[in-house]
Amino acid sequence: MSYQTILGTGVLGIVLGSILGYFARATILKKRQGTIERNLKKKIESAKAEAEKIITRAHQRANQIIRRARKEEIERRKEILETEKLLAKRERILQAKITDTLKKEKELQEIKEEVRKLKEEYERKIEEEKKKLQKIAGLSEKKAREELIKKIEESAKKELLEKLRYLEEEGRKKLEERAQKILADAIQKYALSQAQETTVTTVALPSDKVKGRIIGKEGRNIKAFEKLTGVEVVIDDTPEVVVLSSFSPIRRYIAKLALERLIEDGRIQPARIEEIIKKTEEGVKEEIRKAGEAACYDTGVIDLPPKLIELLGRLKFRTSFGQNVLLHSIEVAYLAGALAAEIGADVKIAKKAGLLHDIGKALDQQVEGSHTQIGMKILEKFGIEKEVIDAMKSHHEEYPHESVEAQIVQVADQISGARPGARKDTLENYLKRLEELENIALSFKGVEKAYAIQAGREIRVFVSPEEIDDYQAYKLAKDISQRIREELNYPGEIKVVVIREKRVVEYAR
Repeated sequence: MSYQTILGTGVLGIVLGSILGYFARATILKKRQGTIERNLKKKIESAKAEAEKIITRAHQRANQIIRRARKEEIERRKEILETEKLLAKRERILQAKITDTLKKEKELQEIKEEVRKLKEEYERKIEEEKKKLQKIAGLSEKKAREELIKKIEESAKKELLEKLRYLEEEGRKKLEERAQKILADAIQKYALSQAQETTVTTVALPSDKVKGRIIGKEGRNIKAFEKLTGVEVVIDDTPEVVVLSSFSPIRRYIAKLALERLIEDGRIQPARIEEIIKKTEEGVKEEIRKAGEAACYDTGVIDLPPKLIELLGRLKFRTSFGQNVLLHSIEVAYLAGALAAEIGADVKIAKKAGLLHDIGKALDQQVEGSHTQIGMKILEKFGIEKEVIDAMKSHHEEYPHESVEAQIVQVADQISGARPGARKDTLENYLKRLEELENIALSFKGVEKAYAIQAGREIRVFVSPEEIDDYQAYKLAKDISQRIREELNYPGEIKVVVIREKRVVEYAR
């Protein structure tokens, strides 16, 4: 080939290569542009989806905030309504007090008007008397003045006395009516049912066969039970019933629980009886504590020391003229608080003094002195406020009233004791005689326990065999009988039974 041909072919190849390169680059660019657009489209779609999620969450959050705000708004409206009701109630009370004050002011104004009229009448009569005296020629001016003053004093004194007597009578009637209304309102606010304490407790049996197991061989079970509890067990022909008799409510209660547990357990024998009775006594101590706590909670007196609460709980098993002393104390606390609120006295002091006014009865059989004096010593020992002690010590008028609360406690005590059926004098005298009977026996040396049974017709005395031998036991029975004849008044006769029992215990290990 020639040089020109080769050159022409090369130029053509270059031109064709450039054209092909251009189209190749254009194709590559188009492909890249399509990929970028697809990526941008995906990112835009992803951004839109994320934005929709954010908007949805924002809507949900906004709805929650709106619901919470609406709920808070409803609660605030309720609070506002309650506040408005309270304010309306207070406004009514204030309006009633204002009306009462205006009424009293009106009555006072009427009294002032009457006094003014009396004064005018007095002055008018003075003028009349002056004119009369001026007509009397035989009297000097000094004599006439003295006569006039004398007549006026007599006339005015009589009228004033009549008026004062009338006002005093009216005031007395109004005060009596007000006092009766206050007492009636206080009594109606707390109406406690009254029940007489009795001296017997009935225990139901699953069958009459249990009676034989209670009695035991040769009566050993029933004797052990009566000795440990101090309660007489009466087993008669009444089907499926055993009667426990004792003047002490706590003894009867312990005996009842112990007997029910023995019947449920089925193992009725002296050792088991002793074990069950000890456990029952421990349980009753806990029940006494709970009774004191319940009394404090019910009355709102919650700042008493634990030991004092236990003493208060012991009143559950104490009676006064047949009335349960703990229930009586709770009632007096309520009544005293209601009366104090009615007349504007210190409700807290009145209620606390009412609850504790008979606390001395928890120990009056163990400590000498009246229950009021014992109660004062107890409250002083536990650091109870002087105002409370002053308020409780006058409820039987042993001490003068030193405050309005003291008078309130006395009134509340009398209201509670005077309720129909609340007290019974004969039952209290009977229980007191049984206690004195036991105390006489316990006063002798060597006596461990003494229980009055058979409604006070028999007293069983358990002595220490180490201190009292058989001969001394006979002598002790005669000495006790002699003391009873000298110190007690009683119908019929009282049987004195001295029991000397030697118990030997040994353990096989």
